[in-house]
Amino acid sequence: MTTKKQAGEAVLAAKARLGLTWVQLAELLDAPEAWTVAALLGQHPLSVTQAEKAAGILELGAQEIAAFTARPTRGALDAAVPTDPTIYRFYEVLQVYGPAIKELIHEKFGDGIMSAINFKIDVDRRDDPGGERIVVTLDGKYLKYQWG
Repeated sequence: MTTKKQAGEAVLAAKARLGLTWVQLAELLDAPEAWTVAALLGQHPLSVTQAEKAAGILELGAQEIAAFTARPTRGALDAAVPTDPTIYRFYEVLQVYGPAIKELIHEKFGDGIMSAINFKIDVDRRDDPGGERIVVTLDGKYLKYQWG
């Protein structure tokens, strides 16, 4: 049985072999770009239709289709503190700005959190005179804590 991690590795290999981009894959699957990447790397289940379509595009087989549709165990980090520089920067951002984000959420919305289930994420590129900028937008539904 192919695991979601193994299927994700097969996706990366096929993507490189076929010269495909994530944007192309997302468009072909009719799904948001960041969600598509996360799903094909094992963090979300694909519908049977999406899984079959992805496998066809990427020239993968039944084992990968089964892995794509399986329910994931979410969380892709192998350690509590990530060592990959790109992922570590987000860890660093949350260490520095996490308490401020929490305070602003509570002040603007009340006692609650941002959903990571009812959630959208976008990664964009922006030109800037000081150098290219990465724009990451996290868009989650507000969930109020309910006590009792």
